[in-house]
Amino acid sequence: MTDRSTLDLSSRDPDWWRQAVVYQIYPRSFADADGDGLGDLRGITRRLTHLAALGVDALWLSPFYPSELADGGYDVADPRGVDPRLGTLDDFDALVAEAHRLGLKVIVDIVPNHSSHQHAWFQEALRSGPGSAARDRYVFRDGRGEHGELPPTDWQSVFGGSAWQRVPDGQWYLHLFAPEQPDLNWENQEVRADHRTTLRFWSDRGVDGFRVDVAHALAKDLSEPLRDLGAPELSGEETLAAMPPGTHPFYDRDDVHEIYRDWRKILDSYRPPRMAVAEAWVPGARRALYARPDELGQAFNFEYLQTGWDAEELRQVITDSLATARAAGASATWVLSNHDVVRHASRLMLPPGTDPNAWLLSGGHAPAVDEAAGLRRARAATLLMLALPGSAYVYQGEELGLPEVADLPTEVLQDPIWEQTGHVRKGRDGCRVPLPWTTTGPSYGFGSGGAWLPQPPAFAAHAVEAQDGVEGSTLELYRTALRLRRKLLDGEELTWAADAPEGVLRFDRCEGWRCVTNLSGAAVELPAGEVLLASAPLEDGRLGPDTTVWLGR
Repeated sequence: MTDRSTLDLSSRDPDWWRQAVVYQIYPRSFADADGDGLGDLRGITRRLTHLAALGVDALWLSPFYPSELADGGYDVADPRGVDPRLGTLDDFDALVAEAHRLGLKVIVDIVPNHSSHQHAWFQEALRSGPGSAARDRYVFRDGRGEHGELPPTDWQSVFGGSAWQRVPDGQWYLHLFAPEQPDLNWENQEVRADHRTTLRFWSDRGVDGFRVDVAHALAKDLSEPLRDLGAPELSGEETLAAMPPGTHPFYDRDDVHEIYRDWRKILDSYRPPRMAVAEAWVPGARRALYARPDELGQAFNFEYLQTGWDAEELRQVITDSLATARAAGASATWVLSNHDVVRHASRLMLPPGTDPNAWLLSGGHAPAVDEAAGLRRARAATLLMLALPGSAYVYQGEELGLPEVADLPTEVLQDPIWEQTGHVRKGRDGCRVPLPWTTTGPSYGFGSGGAWLPQPPAFAAHAVEAQDGVEGSTLELYRTALRLRRKLLDGEELTWAADAPEGVLRFDRCEGWRCVTNLSGAAVELPAGEVLLASAPLEDGRLGPDTTVWLGR
């Protein structure tokens, strides 16, 4: 285990996260050291020099805990262990030590809303029967109907179908996600105490922060009788929007914040304090509550991710996001891709109103996406994001310009969404295809034994080996942008230009430089200033469509 006294020297700045660039690693798809086709911790450690050379400040590890992979690792059987297929606790300690040696912070996922059905607690609950203390750690209820044959409520799972699963003795348990992910009962003090232990366990091992999965779902109204939503055909986000803030039976309840105030006391007991960021799919004003200094401190900004390639829409979302973060005393967060959404090199090229799931079901053919145009737009979007004040979260493979693998054969799909929706939603596997490191080999350098999801031949041209040191490559664009960003960023304000042409975003940073993004269909004149970096070559000194430039003043 890493020595605590050494950890205190890893950062003199307790606010390092406010303007950090954080690189998300999906461990099973990053690098495979043992050749079994599945990424692992030793593979990550061997490739940390890639992140150091890229210039990011921190890495965020998606779950690496023991799991049957019913939901890609977010079904956690032991929140204080390492899945044997991915390594050991010693491997984790070695990863943290190497990251810190390279000047990288380490953030880990914590999954507090649910456990795996393989968790020792849930197995005890099944053995113990109705009314037991073991069942009180979860949400068990009797069913409705003459013989209890109907679910307790009309609540729906995020992955499709009822959010209730019946067990052999006739009771039902709640699972807002897959049936293999039973929801924990956060009114139970054992549940709260166990998560305090988990926070301390990983903090003591040297992690610098936590990403909190489904942060808005922990607190639930479990008073009897449980409330129906009355609109089971609507998604959770739609039912949330239809109710007064803080009153939904299981999303974004006001009493969830008591939990995070308790956590903050633990996180602040370390030197430097551990950071945290909430995954909370809630409107901006409500998101600010999770980001308050006495709670998690930061929250993901999904409005930005969901905004189309439109200048006015982006300007409004950026303005609102900065105001929301300022009101919370936090810094803004920006993200373009992650392990749950279509990669932005493909997504930003879909016509407005396109259903991403329908596009995936078509294998990426309806409509067809021009990959070269998508990459140009993705590069412009990246430079825009990195110019904004706050933290930027980069998903693995973005720096290579990877597109979504939309044409994965259905027989290789792993995401439970595919089966649970009766083959109606294709799921998230297309953004989780293992990374290409070399231009040749059985898995383009991912590992010696192939890859757990098939990589398309086009990945060879995107490989690190193909782009390393190549002027104009997407990898070198990221490296240059992150190197410049470190020098330029000092402050969390921007000023919009009043005279920007239609379809153009232009803002000045208080540090004396500016960003211009052309989202229109024609080249535009550039304002005065030295060109520091451009996402694509200028066109006779003018800024072409789908291009961003950083200018010194």
